[in-house]
Amino acid sequence: MPVRAPEPRPASGNARVRRVERARDALRRAAPALAFYAAARLTGMAMMAAWAWWIGRHPRTLLGHSWDGIWYAGIARHGYGLVLPSPTTRGVVFNDLAFFPLFPGLVHAVSTVTPLTVVSSGLVVAWLSAGAAAWGIYALGERLYGQLYGRRAATLLVVLWGLLPHAIVQSMAYTEPLMTALAVWALYALVTGRPVWAGALSLLAGVSRPNAVAVAAAVVCSCALLLLRDRDARTNWRVWAGAALAPLGWTGYVVWAGFRSGGGLFGYFEVQRLWGSRFDFGKDALRFVRHLIVGRDAMAYYVTVAIIAVALVSLVLLALERPRPPLPVLVYAVVLVVIAVGGSSYFASKPRFLLPAFPLLVPAALALARARPGTALTAVTALAGMSFFYGTYLLTVARMPM
Repeated sequence: MPVRAPEPRPASGNARVRRVERARDALRRAAPALAFYAAARLTGMAMMAAWAWWIGRHPRTLLGHSWDGIWYAGIARHGYGLVLPSPTTRGVVFNDLAFFPLFPGLVHAVSTVTPLTVVSSGLVVAWLSAGAAAWGIYALGERLYGQLYGRRAATLLVVLWGLLPHAIVQSMAYTEPLMTALAVWALYALVTGRPVWAGALSLLAGVSRPNAVAVAAAVVCSCALLLLRDRDARTNWRVWAGAALAPLGWTGYVVWAGFRSGGGLFGYFEVQRLWGSRFDFGKDALRFVRHLIVGRDAMAYYVTVAIIAVALVSLVLLALERPRPPLPVLVYAVVLVVIAVGGSSYFASKPRFLLPAFPLLVPAALALARARPGTALTAVTALAGMSFFYGTYLLTVARMPM
């Protein structure tokens, strides 16, 4: 499906009412998928919570105040400014400027206007974002494949996203649900001919996570293709505005953080390097895979290898899928996979970095939509069991950064 050119605004004063009615109708259609998604995530959290209580750990702390969640909570409480040398690794310096500001900013806002603590506010923001992301995934899937498969493919796309092995992250006070929500609605805006909305949502996504540059890449490539193909679009200010807005959030924070860190224009990348994160075209990942082959390590690392392999295969299948996915959807998925695979260090976190890459689930969702109901139910049940078990393992047993 090609990306649509922007449509002229309706002149009727009832346009806003019609938009509200369309949104209600869209939410009504998505309700079964959202119910399945909520059931999946609540079951996963309940299983994790039961085991956490059994071993004497608090589920709220595990979900809302562990690993990166501690850093986000600190920024929400006190702002930026915390720099800590690693107590275990020489040359590694932890600087909170590595974390983008939108999520902790929203957490701070919620904790300010409600009686909730910062940790509880982080969970509320993450859960609401996950719901918005699930709705957006359904809406995009229905838009792209509804004529062929009805609502089945869109529903399965949401269910599969909620049953990823590492889907427990969608229930944590992490930024991936927020970025996914902004990204999927930006892509939806593109395929429905709303480049300004796409650019604005991309701008917001750009201040949510470092790999949200994938959203900006998708919007800019889509607008550029439209300008090349459609002569009328070249005089449409909305196309130019969407392309201009898209990268502003990401580049704005990177530049600001660079100067705030004292490193100048590119200082943010030095902050990341001191954390141990840099782009090395996958060399570090290949070294770690070799280590897993010749030696032994924790189960999470082997699952990570499997997830990366499946992601690469899914990317190829997505590119070959018929009907072919729109260019921005494919660009978005490619950039996310390249960043996740090509980045160094924090090997066990790579599945989390791929969590916003929901288009990779399209081939599996379409295959299940074509399959017999019994076959699809068996596959989804097996995925659910694996997701609930592995999510519990990650939060309560595994001793590695997520």
